[in-house]
Amino acid sequence: MKNDTPSSDKAIPTHKPRPMVDLLVSILIPSFILMKYSGPEDLGASGALIIALAFPLGWGLFEAIKYRKFNFIALLGLLSVLLTGGIGLMQLDAKWLAVKEAAIPGIIGLAVLISTYTPYPLIRTMLFNPKVMDVEKVEAKLNELGNKAKFERRLLYATYFLSGTFLFSSVMNYTLAKLIVTSPSGSAAFNEELGQMTLLSYPVIAIPSTVMMIGILVYLWRTIRVLTGYKLEDILAANLKTD
Repeated sequence: MKNDTPSSDKAIPTHKPRPMVDLLVSILIPSFILMKYSGPEDLGASGALIIALAFPLGWGLFEAIKYRKFNFIALLGLLSVLLTGGIGLMQLDAKWLAVKEAAIPGIIGLAVLISTYTPYPLIRTMLFNPKVMDVEKVEAKLNELGNKAKFERRLLYATYFLSGTFLFSSVMNYTLAKLIVTSPSGSAAFNEELGQMTLLSYPVIAIPSTVMMIGILVYLWRTIRVLTGYKLEDILAANLKTD
């Protein structure tokens, strides 16, 4: 019997993080192209910029289409790539690059902060969610022990810390862009400086920000342990335990 099930009903592949591939495609390859092939004898300033930006843009679209993982932060990342390309190709003043670099994490930081005044703080979406830990189990124990109010207060502190992490990234992005990218946009020198900034952004910004995020997650786990008595392995989401 012929199977008439539409192709759209096929199971969506499980998305597993691939940090080394992300680093290679989004940072290392584009930076290498910008620094080595922006000269007029190679790809030229515009050609190198277009090809370099095609890697993170294409990778992001591939993951979004294959795994159907659209979210607010991914949208901001895509916007960041398009803005960077627009500034270079339209030969806008280089100062707009610094503004753009600061704007993306700054918007996220403000969104996290503003979310504390809504019923849905973003800390729950990013860290305290069913993909990371057994939320129902934790909340049931908190209610049983009468510690729900204490937990909500500490969750609010964690939200402030998370907002501060993104605001730190915003300030560092702006500073790095202002110090490194000083040549006119659209030039080979601008592309080379853009490549240098992209490479430096990883150790100078991404690693410290990641350490801060881990610190916030540890703070959240310790809070849960103190207020519920559960150990880390007791509250991990089922998918993390099996993986």
